[in-house]
Amino acid sequence: MEQNIESKVKEVLDKIRPFLQNDGGDIEFVEFKDGIVYVSVLGACVDCIGLDSTIRDGVELILMEEVEGVIGVEVVNSQANQ
Repeated sequence: MEQNIESKVKEVLDKIRPFLQNDGGDIEFVEFKDGIVYVSVLGACVDCIGLDSTIRDGVELILMEEVEGVIGVEVVNSQANQ
């Protein structure tokens, strides 16, 4: 079941990614555990003052709406300039 959710999460992140890349950032899937999607942000997203808003009001809402079983998104392992 979680494997199926992970596949759907990755699919949705692939749809979101171009919008972040347009601003010099990026997002990568790290893991899905207990309803939480863990992601890493890259590039301009690392130092962006709007990151919390982008994650909560964008990425999290989209994932919760499109992937049953997702209850939240957490950012881990942010990496500058990768």
